[in-house]
Formats: sequence, C-alpha cells, structure tokens
Amino acid sequence: MKWLIKLLFGRAVFVFLAMTLQVLVLGAIILKFLDTFYIFYSAGIVLSVVVVILILNDSSNPAYKMAWIIPILVFPLFGGLFYVFVGNTRLKRGMRRRLKETDDRMKLATGGDPRVLRRLESLNVTAAAQSRYLGKYSGSPLRDLTSVDYLSTGEMTHKRLLEELAKAERYIFMEYYIIEEGLMWKGIREILTEKASRGVDVRVIYDDIGCLGRLSYRYDRKLEALGIKCEVFNRLKPVLSSHLNHRDHRKITVIDGRVGFTGGINLADEYINHVEMYGHWKDAAVMLRGDGVWNLTTMFLGLWDYLRGGEDDYLRYRPESITAEPDGFVQPFGDSPMDNEPVGENVYLNLISKARKYVYITTPYLVIDNEMLTALSLAAKSGVDVRIITPCQSDTWYVHLVTRSFYKPLVESGVRIYEYTPGFIHSKTFVVDDLYGVVGTINMDFRSLFLHFECGVWMYACRCIALMKEDILSTLEECREITAGQIAALRLYRTVAGLILRVFSPLL
Repeated sequence: MKWLIKLLFGRAVFVFLAMTLQVLVLGAIILKFLDTFYIFYSAGIVLSVVVVILILNDSSNPAYKMAWIIPILVFPLFGGLFYVFVGNTRLKRGMRRRLKETDDRMKLATGGDPRVLRRLESLNVTAAAQSRYLGKYSGSPLRDLTSVDYLSTGEMTHKRLLEELAKAERYIFMEYYIIEEGLMWKGIREILTEKASRGVDVRVIYDDIGCLGRLSYRYDRKLEALGIKCEVFNRLKPVLSSHLNHRDHRKITVIDGRVGFTGGINLADEYINHVEMYGHWKDAAVMLRGDGVWNLTTMFLGLWDYLRGGEDDYLRYRPESITAEPDGFVQPFGDSPMDNEPVGENVYLNLISKARKYVYITTPYLVIDNEMLTALSLAAKSGVDVRIITPCQSDTWYVHLVTRSFYKPLVESGVRIYEYTPGFIHSKTFVVDDLYGVVGTINMDFRSLFLHFECGVWMYACRCIALMKEDILSTLEECREITAGQIAALRLYRTVAGLILRVFSPLL
C-alpha cells in the first residue's frame, strides 16, 4: 500500500500527467479549428518533410535516423512535430556553449605527460594508437603511476567505498546516475555528513531522471542542509522537450584526489543485493590510486562548474605528491554527447577490431548498431573467441526483447552468447587478449553510446586484467549458453516483437 501511494502521488505520475495534458490540449486545439483542418494538415506535412530532410542530412547514427523516419512517414501529421519536441539530440545552444567552456578548462587542467604515451608506444604500437585516440577525443591523458583494484561485486565495492570515505581529509566528490534512500546510501550519507561537519569539502551530483521515484522532490536541499553541496543534472520539467534525451549516467567517487571509484554500481540497495529486484545483481567497479585519479577529478569538476556556473581553479584540488605502485597503463576517460564523437563506442570497436585471441564482454543490454554488429561478427568469423554475457532477467522487458533479437545473427557468426541465470548482470566490462581491459558505465545500447554522459577506465597490461578475466570465466559457470537451436525454438510472437522493437531500439 505504501508503494502504491508513493507511486500515485510521486513526481513521475505528475510529470506523465502534465505531458499527457499537453498532448490533449494540442488535440483539442486541432478539433476546435476543424473547419480549417487543412491548414494544420498542410503545415504538419510540410514540417514532417522538412524534418525528414534534416534527419537524412544530420550526422547522427543511421539507426537513430531510421527509427525516427519510419514513424514520421507513417504519421506525417504529428510525426515531425513530435520529433521537434522530443527527438532532436542536439544540445541547446546555451548548454553546448557552457559545456564547451567547462570542457576546455577541464582538458587544460587535466594535462598529462607525453613521455608516458611514448613509453607505451615503445612497448605496443597498437595500444598506443588506442590511447592516442582517447587522449585526443576525450581530453583524458594516459597515466602510469596508478594502481588498480578490480571489484567484482557491488558488495565488495560498497565495503571499500565506506573504508575510503572514512579516510577523507580534504574533499569528497560523488557523481551518480542513481541514488536511493536505503541501507547503502544511509551509511554513505552518514559519513558524508560527518566529514562535512569537520570541514571536508563534500559535493554530490545526481541525475534527476535517474533518481525519479527514488529521492524526494528537491532532495538536494536536504543534502545542502546537512552541509553537503549538491547539484542535480538536467532537472526534469513537466514539458515535452528533447533535453530529456541527455542524462548523466556516470558513476564517480573521488577522495582527496588520491583514490577514485567508477564502474556500473549506483548507490541503491539492489546493487549490493540488500533488496532483490531481478534475481541476483552482478556488477563490477574499479578503485584507482595514484595519478589516474586526476582524470576522474577533472571530469567531476568540469560538470560541477557547468551546473553551478562557476570557474573553479581545478589545480588546487590536485595532490602535491602521488605515491602509487605502477601497474601497467591506465586511462580514465569521459564520453559526452556534446561533441558528436562516440568515444565509448569507438573504444569498444577498437578493442574488438584489434583482438587476436579473445574478447570477453559483460553488458546488461545488447542493443547495438550495424557497426558494432559487424565488428563482433567479423572478429568471430576471423577466429577470435568472442563471448558476451547478458542478463537472464532484465530490468526492462522490451529492451530485453531487443537484446535477444541480436542473438541470431551473432550466434550464426560464431559469437558465443551467455545469459546470467541467477538474475541481472549490470557490469560493463571488456577483457581482450590478457592485455586490455575496460570497466565503466557505458552500456552497449544507443543511449549510453550516443546520448548520455558516460565514463570508463581503459587499461593496458594491468595486473587486474587477469582478475577480470577470471571473474568472467567464473561467471560463465553460472550462465547458460544460447544455442542456434534455442533461438529457433523461441515463440514466434517474441521473435516478431523483438524484430519490430529493434527498428525503434535507438528510441528506447
């Protein structure tokens, strides 16, 4: 009953009703002027034609174009208008300008030592090329004085996070897509409040849609009252708007510039299996110590400046000295929709295309474009051992249908697909040839790859890569492999539904 009351009187219902009302008002206006309907009809057709032409000449992903062109052609009267309201993925001019300014300051402060890249190049030219791309297009340089701990579960991550937060002396920066009141957040919030009372600079960023129905309205004010500085990314407004497309999907914690966390784990109880939502929740993260943490620090500060409208001196947050045991090469990076450069997808494509022995992947969603499908298929056809673990139970039924619609072409190409039978696997990890690893927030779906603010850690020759591989191999023991026979035995309506939804997958 409490859940039902919370749902009925929650902000999500209010926003839905407000948007529905806007659609109804538009319909009422059209009915009122029915005698001059030909004017609306003509204007709608012209707008739809113009929108289709603009979409065709846009630089966005072809799959996204197709997903919009079809409904616009089927419903030409309203399709173009609807796209104008919610479909355009271009950031607003003011938003682009402010983000560009903070991004430039972030890149300037992040710096980097070119000798590190030259040293990697002397060891592996292919790895250096991947790193060079990341440095140029994400503004995040390669680091070497960094140690990496791979955390294979949410429970392990939570424990280490509490331990490191308790050691904070100067500042704590936390940026998460989801925060929810519960056991996990309660323990973290208590430490943040205690640290803030002692003069530690504590800052939190959360995404408004990610926390919709999880945090109360204007929860940021409650945190500010506790001494915790807080900003909300892209506040949800009850109007039809394309700004809803862009979310802050990153998960970052930085402590004193010396320790950093990132990965798939948000701050809610399902991530530590304190509550069960979709069976057992399997996730992963990394904890960094050393120079690589600075990349995460400047990422956070850049977005903080954008949200607060300030121009902070980033360098005053950089530790005077770094003591960390060298552990291969590490490159924490960010991906932003503002630059039309799909950094996250290109990192994945680079790893797949350069693999010689194997590519092991875990992802909660497998909603991929033709480029990714071709890369995975070609690698498998070339003899590379390509294995992908997806959930058996998903948090979104229609996205799971689309995920399964990709099984057939992949399996036919030699890719081995596994479903995690205990429940939901949420980790986003790549392991390649015992040399490369990526852990981050980037799902293999359109929104993560093209619309959201994301982050990850690219690694080369780090000791934790062996642990990542071991974790995936042990997870495979709890999975069922999807065979061609199982795919053929799927009920027809599920197959058809998946194929239809797949056309519109960039909009999901």
